[in-house]
Amino acid sequence: MAQAGKITKNARTGTNTQKNFCSCGGEITMKTIMVDNKIKNIAECGKCKRTERRPSDFK
Repeated sequence: MAQAGKITKNARTGTNTQKNFCSCGGEITMKTIMVDNKIKNIAECGKCKRTERRPSDFK
């Protein structure tokens, strides 16, 4: 019997359970942008608009 509604691990949508904060006090959000026809993920501070590759680079 087939299981209805089963989602594979690769099809799950990403949910951010952690809240990361910049040294200025703003919240860090992840964004996906297209640069030269390539997808890039960047972390951006909502308050000071600083961008880094990943949230851990803000420390």
